[in-house]
Amino acid sequence: MIETLSISNYALIDNIELTFQPGLNIITGETGAGKSIMLGALSMLFGNRADTRVVSDKSKKSVVEGIFDITGYDEIGRLLAENDIDPLDRQLILRREISPAGRSRSFVNDAPAPLSLLREIAIRLVDLHSQHQNLLLADNEYQLNVIDTMLDDKSVKTEYAAAYETFRSALKKYQVAKRAADTSKAEEEYLRYQLQLLEQLNLQPGEQESLEQERSLLANVSTLKDSLTRVIALFDGSEENIISMLRQSEGLLDDIEELPEARQLGERIESLRIEAVDIKDTVETLDGRLEADPRRLEYVEERLSDIYELQHKLSVDSEAALIALRQELSERIDSIDNSDERIRQYATKAKIAKKQAMELAERLTEARRKVADRFAGELLASATPLGMKNLRAEIEITPAELSATGADRVNFLFAFNKNQALMPVKDTASGGEISRLMLSVKALVAKHIQLPSIIFDEVDTGVSGDVAGRMGQLMKDISRRIQVIAITHLPPVASKGDVHFKVFKEDSDTATNTRVRRLSDEQRIDELALMLSGDTANEAARDTARSLLSGNNKL
Repeated sequence: MIETLSISNYALIDNIELTFQPGLNIITGETGAGKSIMLGALSMLFGNRADTRVVSDKSKKSVVEGIFDITGYDEIGRLLAENDIDPLDRQLILRREISPAGRSRSFVNDAPAPLSLLREIAIRLVDLHSQHQNLLLADNEYQLNVIDTMLDDKSVKTEYAAAYETFRSALKKYQVAKRAADTSKAEEEYLRYQLQLLEQLNLQPGEQESLEQERSLLANVSTLKDSLTRVIALFDGSEENIISMLRQSEGLLDDIEELPEARQLGERIESLRIEAVDIKDTVETLDGRLEADPRRLEYVEERLSDIYELQHKLSVDSEAALIALRQELSERIDSIDNSDERIRQYATKAKIAKKQAMELAERLTEARRKVADRFAGELLASATPLGMKNLRAEIEITPAELSATGADRVNFLFAFNKNQALMPVKDTASGGEISRLMLSVKALVAKHIQLPSIIFDEVDTGVSGDVAGRMGQLMKDISRRIQVIAITHLPPVASKGDVHFKVFKEDSDTATNTRVRRLSDEQRIDELALMLSGDTANEAARDTARSLLSGNNKL
């Protein structure tokens, strides 16, 4: 439940702190006193969008903080663990800050946290019901959620959700495969044509580079052979050549054996001569291999032209890209050739999954029908005393397309007058009747959910007198199970509270600020008398206020 709510520098609120209690907490105040401002701050704490205009003093930030008792709510602990946020024993602290520059920051247990986490936590802590939410009663999706909340065995809904997800996944795989196959078959002829070109070319890794080198060689044979012939001549092809000069040098050194170094020099010259002979032989071999072959050059030129042409035609820029494309096209053609069988397998799995989902949907429908009959009776018992003595209700469940919520469409039908046909609530109910119905629905739902707190923002608008008292009693009954915070303008409702807060404005020399104070028993008499007659000194109103509080054991 909400233990403490602190708000500072937020619109007309400079600084307030409210400590709520278990049971029914009442908030009253004149129109414009700041009750809606408090709700706006609270909704911001629960992850709603922050409006920088609420920062009244631009020299400091606006802060909204709530402290909650989460004893027994293990799901909150799981959320904290998943987000690496340390728990605080039985408490949880949520905080939003807005800087004067408009930057918003959120915290959970003083650790920075995304707004999405605040929203996830909020829906598990508080049901904030404002007047415009009465319109939800006419929403078929909301009506379905109400029925599902009251299921005796919720496992069937969980099982169905899992089965439906399996079906959707299988169906998606089938649809993706079918679209891919249809697209591929439409392109199949062109794909096969491309693959045929690549296979006819039969390009091998490294072939293009090798051919380009050979082409360069063949195109320059004459120049190369001329150079090699000249090299051979230099080594051994003329009277004065390298090999003969080295041989002469060896003979001259043999004639001067008296010189100690001559022998060593002779050995070195001999090594040079042997190496020169080897070089000459190698050059002669190269020269012998080189022959001008116009037919080979023509073949190389044509082969390279085929490679370049296919690269251009298929919009690739390298030999490796052509080879990779050949492999890719081969795999795609193979996939097309086997797509029919794969699609049949996916279709079979989707049909099996759909059958299982439909079987569980039928079980879910049956469970909902049982709840619907019981809920209609309980709703009549709860709402009829609220000034709707001729109320009739029927929960209609009709078939719908299979979806994430099942195969049902729920429609709440009501009649408020005798001999009136049952119709959807939006077509037959007044605003006050919808408010009373919604309160009754909330009261029934509260018996079946684990939710710490519920906030009613003037849910009793449009009613008065005895009906107002009955609505207050209904809120009182709800508060025996969960904490209720009710904002109201009706004395019969306000008198039911276990705790009563008054919101009011206070002027200083420089500003008007919203204030909140918890009322004592005597102050509650003053407030109720003011609400009844507009005058705290009106004795008749004060007597009525005492009577209301006495009837609720408040005096």
